[in-house]
Amino acid sequence: MSTTTGEKSRISFLIKSNQKLLISYLMPEFPVRGATVPAMLALQNAGANMIELGVPHSDPLADGPVIQKAAQIALENGVNLKQVLTFVIEARRAGLKIPVFLMGYYNPLFAYGIDKFLADAVAAGVDGFIVPDLPPEESHEFLEKCKQNQLALTFLISPVTSTARIQEIDQLSTHFSYCVSVNATTGTGKLQLGSSSSALSDYFKRVRNNTSKKFIVGFGISSAEHVKNILPQSDGVVIGSALLKAIADAKTPQAVAVSCDAFWKDVCSGALAKN
Repeated sequence: MSTTTGEKSRISFLIKSNQKLLISYLMPEFPVRGATVPAMLALQNAGANMIELGVPHSDPLADGPVIQKAAQIALENGVNLKQVLTFVIEARRAGLKIPVFLMGYYNPLFAYGIDKFLADAVAAGVDGFIVPDLPPEESHEFLEKCKQNQLALTFLISPVTSTARIQEIDQLSTHFSYCVSVNATTGTGKLQLGSSSSALSDYFKRVRNNTSKKFIVGFGISSAEHVKNILPQSDGVVIGSALLKAIADAKTPQAVAVSCDAFWKDVCSGALAKN
């Protein structure tokens, strides 16, 4: 088990390095059993500098069809919250050095027991959380407990978030905020680039002008063109549904790892050269 705190040993170091955050989203044990740790290590080796590890839930709110299907397969493959923590332990033992955030809904954390969950997360080598259904105004107890355990917590900003609320979310998020690029579930919104992207650029400028911490962008990012266009306007990107699509047909853990490597190097090649 990890004996170091995520904030001190990984997240703070990455934030202070001023690298762009290249974040991959994985669903454990998708598409096959045994794929989780090989996929995490392959993504690290391919240049990802943070991993979001999904916690599958039977009733997701923010997830599009690709992640919903992946979550269903993960549940069928026996994944639960305790096992997700075990995967992090195994990945750390196998050489994973980059930060790991768990992304999932609040009910499984609550059912596990918040204090026990946070203690187990620290011991496993988790660095922080994104909890889409935990609104800022209801987060204070969980946020304080995260801080006590030196764990990060990230809140979501959307295109319809008011300026005042952007400022509030920036204050509450411990290291960075998560900027949702489109008003849609993950992987379903179409990102508009080029001449039609002025609204998106205005949105990112509004976030930048009202935040003091970094912000990353996710939802709908699926290509090297997206990454190339969004990185100069933000502090990082999250790629999830497109990665899951790229590995969906793999039949073995080794094949999953190979597909992760190829996809990440292709989509993030320009960013990797600069980071």
